[in-house]
Amino acid sequence: MIPQRQAKEGDAMADGTMTRSFTIRFKGADRPVTCDESQKVLIAMEQAFPDSRLQPVRVGCRQGGCGACRVKVTKGDYTTAKMSRAHVTEAEQAQGYALACRIYPQSDMEIESAFLGPRRAPKGQN
Repeated sequence: MIPQRQAKEGDAMADGTMTRSFTIRFKGADRPVTCDESQKVLIAMEQAFPDSRLQPVRVGCRQGGCGACRVKVTKGDYTTAKMSRAHVTEAEQAQGYALACRIYPQSDMEIESAFLGPRRAPKGQN
């Protein structure tokens, strides 16, 4: 586990505490992304890469329902909001898989896209 970094200069929250910012590195991206601990990783990526053709992770519904932003966290700590088990099983989550729209950084992170595409019902089932 990577130790948590000291707080960087960030925005003051309503209670006067400072938010922590972390560096997120995406496999295949030409630059890192800065993400506050209270911001979803996907939103920080979209802000850093406004041209969707350059985004290192696919973007879909932004609510955890479509699975387009499925990633594997290869380094770093994070917390998650509720994710659809149709896109990330408990076993996969234990291996570092998550939906970028549902994770919040708790340390610097390294992430790679893990989009699987639409899951299809087995032949004969609709």
